[in-house]
Amino acid sequence: MVIPALLLRKRHIIGKLLKAGAVSEESAVTFKEAGIINPNGFHRFTLCLVEQGILRQCGEKYYLDTTKL
Repeated sequence: MVIPALLLRKRHIIGKLLKAGAVSEESAVTFKEAGIINPNGFHRFTLCLVEQGILRQCGEKYYLDTTKL
């Protein structure tokens, strides 16, 4: 069962990273740089997105794996 708040969070993260152009390791940004609301919130959910391959992590920065969208 998908919790609506988590679905909204996923859409928010994807939208902000796309707007920031974070689609490769070279263009990766922090959540704060991307303008993501409460960048330190939902940490476990962010880790799930990384495990699913939707997000890729480079240190403190993230980018979207557009092949997984």
